[in-house]
Amino acid sequence: MDFSMYLSFVQILQYYYQSGCLYRLRALGERHNMDITVEGFQTWMWRGLKFMLPFVYLGHFFQLYNAYTLYQISLLPECEEWQVLMMGMTFFVLFLGNSISTMGTVISKLSDKTQLQRLRRQSLLHTDKVNKHDNKGRHQHRD
Repeated sequence: MDFSMYLSFVQILQYYYQSGCLYRLRALGERHNMDITVEGFQTWMWRGLKFMLPFVYLGHFFQLYNAYTLYQISLLPECEEWQVLMMGMTFFVLFLGNSISTMGTVISKLSDKTQLQRLRRQSLLHTDKVNKHDNKGRHQHRD
């Protein structure tokens, strides 16, 4: 019961995060009203994602706890049902899959963020060089 309540809470948080991201992109004119997913990842989305990650990881460890508890129950001599062990294995597979996919997403977003920062720095350097070159040309024509 506790796991179901917590999972519902995390799903509500994810809904508000995703709908907020889509709303911001619609407000900025980067998405249409009928879009249901967001392909790109903007730097301002990190604030909401950083808030979400502890709750998501706590849910993953709740899955691991359920898997361990069910496995321990399946080892008891009174437990003759095979379903307890299978549910424990199912929770463990959920824990592994969710943890791996979340880590992959975080690593991907971090690399996108660092790549975006690198591109911005290069763009700023290029802009500064162009501005300096233009300013030199203007000073020569004034003399």
